[in-house]
Amino acid sequence: MWVLVSSFHKNMDDIDAMFSELLGEMDHLSQSLSPAADPPEADPALHRESTFSIGFTDLNESLNELEDHDLDALVADLGSKSTTQDLTTHQQNSSLTDDQFAPPAMTQRSEAAAALPQTPNTAGVQQRSEPQTKADKIKMALEKLKEAKVRKLIIKVMMSDNSSKTLMVDERQTVREVLDKLFEKTHCDCNINWSLCETNPELQIERGFEDHESLVELLSEWTRHSENKIYFVSRPQKYVMFTDPQIFYMWKKKTDLTGINEHAKQLLLKEHFGGSTLIVPDLEGMLYLKEDGKKVWKSRYFVLRASGIYYVPKGKTKSSSDLACFIRFDKVNIYTTNNYKQKYRAPTNFCFMLKHPCIQKESHYIKFLCCDDEHTLLLWVNSIRIAKYGTGLYKNYQAAVKRVSTLQTLQSAAHKDPRRPHPTTQWTQGPAANDTASDTTGHPMWSCAPSHLQTNPEAMPLGSAHSQVHLHPKSQVLKIIHMSHHLTSSLLLLLATHTFKTHPHLMCLDKCLNLEPAMRCQ
Repeated sequence: MWVLVSSFHKNMDDIDAMFSELLGEMDHLSQSLSPAADPPEADPALHRESTFSIGFTDLNESLNELEDHDLDALVADLGSKSTTQDLTTHQQNSSLTDDQFAPPAMTQRSEAAAALPQTPNTAGVQQRSEPQTKADKIKMALEKLKEAKVRKLIIKVMMSDNSSKTLMVDERQTVREVLDKLFEKTHCDCNINWSLCETNPELQIERGFEDHESLVELLSEWTRHSENKIYFVSRPQKYVMFTDPQIFYMWKKKTDLTGINEHAKQLLLKEHFGGSTLIVPDLEGMLYLKEDGKKVWKSRYFVLRASGIYYVPKGKTKSSSDLACFIRFDKVNIYTTNNYKQKYRAPTNFCFMLKHPCIQKESHYIKFLCCDDEHTLLLWVNSIRIAKYGTGLYKNYQAAVKRVSTLQTLQSAAHKDPRRPHPTTQWTQGPAANDTASDTTGHPMWSCAPSHLQTNPEAMPLGSAHSQVHLHPKSQVLKIIHMSHHLTSSLLLLLATHTFKTHPHLMCLDKCLNLEPAMRCQ
């Protein structure tokens, strides 16, 4: 009996110890996930406003950075949603009040009347005058943002030249939709490599957002005073697993894979992504693992599987039964690092990190791995992306290719449309010397007008910015056929100082140009 009691107490002690250890781990994890301690005098209203903007000191600054048409669209959108919500609430409250106090017969009649179209009383909603100045619009936007049910963020997106664009995004928009908006603002070439990338200067890491992800949700995981930034950059390796699949699915072959034809690439894609089950690259090899809390790296043999990364324990084989789980992909993201050879004494600078997105500072829950060379880093980072996102990544690629094709078709159609003049000036030779359009010396006339006006000179208005000019190579005499009202002051001065009074076509040039008396030809 004493033995049983002793054994029971021992088991209880073990359970208490395990429970205490578990509580300690949970406390440590919560500290890792929580932001740095905030000053006690922090204003709660400031915290609420900080959730509306990313990359700015406050919401007012971010609204000032918005372009005028974006601010107008934001105010209009928030105003329409507020009006709809007010009307819906008013109708629901009225219906509830009437139903509570009306007899059954009246309730039935009121329900029948509710089915008829009603004209809402919007006089109270429209009492407020439309905002005129930008300050008024910002004030209204500040009020409406705090009332909006759909979360919106005003973000600053950095460009590769250190300039920036300010955008308003909401929680329903994907990264793909935000990229399309940036295409419109930047007029870039719209290829499939353009990405939104987050950088964390404290951890010296970066990650390209996937096109299907919600940008607002991703940014909500940043801490309040985070110094993270968003960049709009071209990443040639974004979809390299689909443009060059042989790199990932034929990596064990020693032959040169650069000469593989397009047909073979399509067969690889169909084999590994076209079926009912995704096939993850069969990747394995030696990597360096950073020890927790130390700047020490030890080599281990790692194996990639669809669920995560596994390693071979010492003294074990590479068989599946001997593999030990290193990390699973369901709760972590993969990040590339910057200058970890100096920061953590890594064997090389070709490192990557796996961590939960809410961890924004150093923690022993972060897993650091280091590769021997850049090609190995390319293999592991993108193979992990395939394993984590599966066929969704392939759908992102297909959607990006389709979007680029659509944009290129629209641009091509715009250039070929004869009804739309080309925005650039085209110098083309006019009628031949024996035509009536040539000057008296027989020199052909050159036109800087768009092609649709060259074929019909009468269509060009007198005040048009496109003028036709005769050039005489010997006397350098200019004869203005249609004088523009938008000529620069330098050209006016040039015309005024020339001896045009001997030319019959410029007898009254100074009067036509409305020159100042001091500038008129004498």
